[in-house]
Amino acid sequence: MLRQLVYISSVKGSAAAIDPEAILIASRRNNAQAGVTGLLYFDGRRFLQALEGEAEAVERLYRHIAADPRHRALVVLSDRHVEAREFGDWAMGYAIKGEDKAALIERIARLAASAAPEVRATFESFAGLKRLF
Repeated sequence: MLRQLVYISSVKGSAAAIDPEAILIASRRNNAQAGVTGLLYFDGRRFLQALEGEAEAVERLYRHIAADPRHRALVVLSDRHVEAREFGDWAMGYAIKGEDKAALIERIARLAASAAPEVRATFESFAGLKRLF
């Protein structure tokens, strides 16, 4: 049995200082070492993330994220046990300035396609609320 934790947080300080590509590279490296996979979505102001793995590894990673000075107002949206990973390998979706909203929603829907309906709906809804930078 694996643990799946989904949280949302807001960027603390200037969102311009956040580099989504650098976050993705670091997340892939660190999470692979911990055996944690999932999906990270960033819209320029907020993070929405699903973490999946052994319970202790997910808890350790979430505590690390909660202590990260780039995050504020962390809220756990879902914390449940799953039989198998719903997101497979690590992925990150983020809003690209000027990107068509329908294309963004479609991309996020593909990344979350195997997730439970309520988790998938959370990611798709969040992508649909994309704000302008």
